[in-house]
Amino acid sequence: MSKIIVVTSGKGGVGKTTSTAAIGAGLAMRGKSTCVIDFDVGLRNLDMIMGCERRVVFDFINVIQGEARLNQALIKDRRLENLSILPASQTRDKDALTKEGVEKVLNELREQFDYIVCDSPAGIERGAQLAMHFADEAIVVTNPEVSSVRDSDRVLGLLSSKTHRAETGQDPIKPHLLLTRYDTARVAKGEMMPLEDVLEILAIPLLGIVPESPAVLRASNVGTPVVLEGKSPAASAYEDAVSRLMGEQIEMRVQRPERPGLLSRLMRREA
Repeated sequence: MSKIIVVTSGKGGVGKTTSTAAIGAGLAMRGKSTCVIDFDVGLRNLDMIMGCERRVVFDFINVIQGEARLNQALIKDRRLENLSILPASQTRDKDALTKEGVEKVLNELREQFDYIVCDSPAGIERGAQLAMHFADEAIVVTNPEVSSVRDSDRVLGLLSSKTHRAETGQDPIKPHLLLTRYDTARVAKGEMMPLEDVLEILAIPLLGIVPESPAVLRASNVGTPVVLEGKSPAASAYEDAVSRLMGEQIEMRVQRPERPGLLSRLMRREA
C-alpha cells in the first residue's frame, strides 16, 4: 500500500525542500517507486533542487484544472528510474489548489507509487494545510533555534486537528522530527538549542539529525539531491533517516560538521 508523507515546517529556510529531495531520492535508491510533489505554488524550488527545471512543461495546477494528464506533468528523474517529480506552478497562486483537486491527484499517484513525498510551503496557510491534509506520516523539519522549534509546535497542532485523518476519526498522522543544520560546536557555545531541549518541547520521535554541511549547498547549486553527492555527513544522515522511515533500527549519530581543508585553514589565518 502506498504512503503519503508530508515534509513540513512552521518556519521558512530550515531545509524542507532539500530534505524532500534527499528523502525522495533515498527511498528511490532503496528500490521504492517514489514521487516528490512541490506544493509551493508561485515559488517552485523543488524542480531546481532536483535538477529538472528545464524539463517542466506541465505542472501540478495544470493537472488539477484538467489542462494536462498526470503522466504529462510527471518528470522522471534521469539518475534514478524509480523517482519522479511533480513540479509546482510559478505563475499561479495558492488559491489554484483545491482540496478536491489535490485528493484526486494523490489518489492517482497512489496507484503508481510506493511513496508520495509532499514538499509543503512554510507556515500554516492554505498551501501548507493542503500539503498535509491527506498525509499518512509527517516529517517536521526544524532547526535548533527557538523560533523554528516554536513554529514547529504549531504545525504539530495542525497535524493533529486539521487533516483528513483527524476529521474522519482515523489513526492520527504519524509525526517524525528531522533536525537540520545541527552544529555541535555552536550548541556547546550556547548559540543553538541542545538536542535534548528540542525533543523535550516537541515530544515526537526523532527521525534524524542532519549536521551543518557545505555539501548541502553544493548539491543544491548543481541540482542534485545531497544523497547523490558523495559521502558527506549530511548525505549519511539523510540515508539513515530514510532507513528509519522504512522501519529499520539505526543508531542515532550526532555527526560533527565537515572541517575545512588545510589550504582553506591556512588562507583563513593569513586573512
